[in-house]
Amino acid sequence: MSPRITALTDPAENSAGRRLAWLASDAEGSPVGSAFLRLFTRPGQDHLAELDIQVHPVERRAGVGSRLLEAAVEAGRREGRRSVIAQAEAGSPGDAFLPARGFHKVLTLTCTRLSLGEADLAALARAVGTPHPGYRLTSWEGTVPDELADTFVASRRAMDDMPMGATDFGTVVWDLDRVWAAAAAVAGRGELLHTVAAVDASNGSVVGFTELVVPGDGTGDAQHYGTAVLPGHRGHGLAHWMKAASIHQARTRHPRLAGLLTDTADNNPHMRRVNDELGYVPTHSAHEYQLDL
Repeated sequence: MSPRITALTDPAENSAGRRLAWLASDAEGSPVGSAFLRLFTRPGQDHLAELDIQVHPVERRAGVGSRLLEAAVEAGRREGRRSVIAQAEAGSPGDAFLPARGFHKVLTLTCTRLSLGEADLAALARAVGTPHPGYRLTSWEGTVPDELADTFVASRRAMDDMPMGATDFGTVVWDLDRVWAAAAAVAGRGELLHTVAAVDASNGSVVGFTELVVPGDGTGDAQHYGTAVLPGHRGHGLAHWMKAASIHQARTRHPRLAGLLTDTADNNPHMRRVNDELGYVPTHSAHEYQLDL
């Protein structure tokens, strides 16, 4: 019997977008799957939607995922979206489901982990203490300090040329409100946002940053969000310097933290090399898929 698809009201709306949701249920009304479609609403990405479909393992290959996908794609077209993106771990059921239904692979991500128990604190301290003429490091927790806010917002442009393969990702337009909202969202989940930044010593402006989100109880694995350096300041080893400082701080401030997670596009050899040098070990790959509407 074909599953029943019910549209739900999802309250998870913020300044960057809103979500549509659907629940699939069987003849007895038991949930068998769900779908979420995030509609990006800020300028630069308002053509884009991001899909997440989950189907209970025993209900797969019975049309549940296809019905949920139909509902989401129809909604995406109704909302005037140009592209829908979705991610699946390599070799997973989703990695077979998406291309079979018209999605094409646009990016491969290598996911890596650094075990903090195996991190060499002395080596990290030496890396952090190595001078980088013309630059200094600074760091903060939560919201950016007022005196750095404007140049930190400007430094977010360093992400504009991040390798994204053929993904129709658009441009993330940052302003101070968005920076504050991002920090508030992390805090609202009960997590801790740590930022290390490279500062131009000649004028005190932020020219690069790396962000790490730590579980609120300081245990488990933390997740790197972004690491970037403005084009005019690349080639000085700032990404390695900042990330080494972030690892060292995580290890010393959160002694019960197990590891750090990050993912890097396969067509971003520079950041992959930085991660390799710092001891991150590949755990699995993920594929980004796109459906053009």
